[in-house]
Amino acid sequence: MGQAMSASPANVAQGDRIQQLQARAARLREHSLRATSESASGHPTSCLSAADIVAALFFDVMRYDPRDPGNPACDRFVLSKGHAAPLLYAAWAEAGAFPVEKLLTLRRIDSELEGHPTPHFAGTVAATGSLGQGLSVGLGAAWSAKQLAHSDQRIYVLCGDGEMAEGSVWEAIALAAHAKLDNLIAIVDVNAIGQSQRTMYGHDAESYAKRFASFGWHAIASDGHDMARVVAAFDEAAGVRGKPVAICARTNKGQGVASLADKDNWHGKAVKKGADLEAAVAEVRAAAPQVTLRQVEARGAARPPAPAAVSAMAAPSYKSDDQVATREAYGTALAKLGDVNPNVVVIDADTKNSTFAERFLAAHPERYLEAYIAEQNMVGAAVGLSAAGKIPFVSSFACFLTRAFDHIRMAAISRANLNLGGSHCGVSIGEDGPSQMGLEDIAMMRTIPHSTVLYPSDAVSTERLVEAMGGARGIHYIRLTRPKAGILYAADEQFPIGGLKVVRQSANDILTIVAAGVTLWEALGAHDLLAKDGIAVRVIDLYSIKPIDSDGLRAAARASGGKLLTVEDHYADGGLGDAVLNALAGEPVQVSKIAVNDIPRSGKPEELLALFGLDAKSIAKRVRELI
Repeated sequence: MGQAMSASPANVAQGDRIQQLQARAARLREHSLRATSESASGHPTSCLSAADIVAALFFDVMRYDPRDPGNPACDRFVLSKGHAAPLLYAAWAEAGAFPVEKLLTLRRIDSELEGHPTPHFAGTVAATGSLGQGLSVGLGAAWSAKQLAHSDQRIYVLCGDGEMAEGSVWEAIALAAHAKLDNLIAIVDVNAIGQSQRTMYGHDAESYAKRFASFGWHAIASDGHDMARVVAAFDEAAGVRGKPVAICARTNKGQGVASLADKDNWHGKAVKKGADLEAAVAEVRAAAPQVTLRQVEARGAARPPAPAAVSAMAAPSYKSDDQVATREAYGTALAKLGDVNPNVVVIDADTKNSTFAERFLAAHPERYLEAYIAEQNMVGAAVGLSAAGKIPFVSSFACFLTRAFDHIRMAAISRANLNLGGSHCGVSIGEDGPSQMGLEDIAMMRTIPHSTVLYPSDAVSTERLVEAMGGARGIHYIRLTRPKAGILYAADEQFPIGGLKVVRQSANDILTIVAAGVTLWEALGAHDLLAKDGIAVRVIDLYSIKPIDSDGLRAAARASGGKLLTVEDHYADGGLGDAVLNALAGEPVQVSKIAVNDIPRSGKPEELLALFGLDAKSIAKRVRELI
């Protein structure tokens, strides 16, 4: 028999490293079980499957400060499988961000530990209750770190295997590979069970890895419960250059509790408090190494200072006889805003020569991200940029932004700073036909809580409103049109959000026409036609549809016989007219609407405006009928 060999210091250190992480994983499992049982709701089995992965991330891999979970300069963790929120909270509590006892407030109305992550909890990068969005958010944050900050920050995104069926995930996978984001690490929790059935590829982690690799990622298939292999996978990821990394980890939903592990019909169900819970906890504890856990030390970059104040954007410089489309003025304004604010970033979905975002690209190429034809990922990436402290402007045709509505909805829940430019609105785009016409966009954006909806009518108001968007936080949408328009306002005219402009008025007005964009110009034409017949009407430019100037509308109605006519190049439901009706609810006024009342067709812009009663002659005719 040979002499026994003692373990080398390296082996001892590695063994201790693994045991520390195994013990942490057991603690995360226990916290997740107890928190969900206390709330009698939640997704404990989804937490148990990923506990080893998250333990390795939080207690071995990531660089962060437990005292400052929201520090945008440290490594960041995006929980794309948002239903595993108890695991996220457990990791931060174990790291020392807050007392572990607070985990028992999960899902209570007075707790920031919500059922799915929201920014009420500082360790949340973005709200991820709607699956398939976290990787896009991570992409935006990773691009910001690599392209703009030139830092060594790394972004980790934990995805569920079920959400890999979402198309937006593959949009993000494609763009991340194209951008060579080697600071982005996706981890797929291949636990094989969705909400109602087994997932598409079951436990086949190799299959997911091959798919990532085919898109240009460095892909690793691993056992997500073998801590040594989990650690080895993260060590390998740290050395990859020129490619994003995907770790596809085979796991069991409910791992650690025999009655739950890899069992169907446990999604979204908590273990019953009492004997069932205590037995599950005892089982988890029994499998954990008995070690003294080390305190988590702060690692990573310090929180960046608050951004410096920026100077005012250069004033508009148009001649009174210029003809400029608002979409063109939008591009000019982006470039000018970029000149004075280094945090402004622009993303476009292969429409930059139509939205004129190309002007920003020409002036500030390092701050432009081409999203290609993938609107969902574009908006998700913008949320990631917002989380990194940037001011993203996202643009495409308004009709194509409707595809990204869920991402916009979640951006609002994330309290993101997101500016959207929707071009080619209404029937006024002409011959391209109804598939290209944004006719639902005002309604869509008005429903977003705390959103701002702007609709400029000339180049001056467009530039001023873009500047206002850049200086205000929240979700902002600016509606842009294709046809060229004249210059209505002087260069020094101001357009505060929430205001309106009375552009025609007299003491004898018997009705007020409320319009914006293309239809404002038609309303002005109608005003002139009616004036020839001695009919005086007031005309309002409702450039801010939300928030809306209710007082201004009421004053105009009272000064014009209590009659208003709204005119909009948008479907009748949910648009400008309905915004006016909401603002004047309960007022003794008569509001009539002209809007697009059917699915349009191809035709010349002037033909289509006439077809739907939006041209000057039709507006004048409708006024005569009303009076």
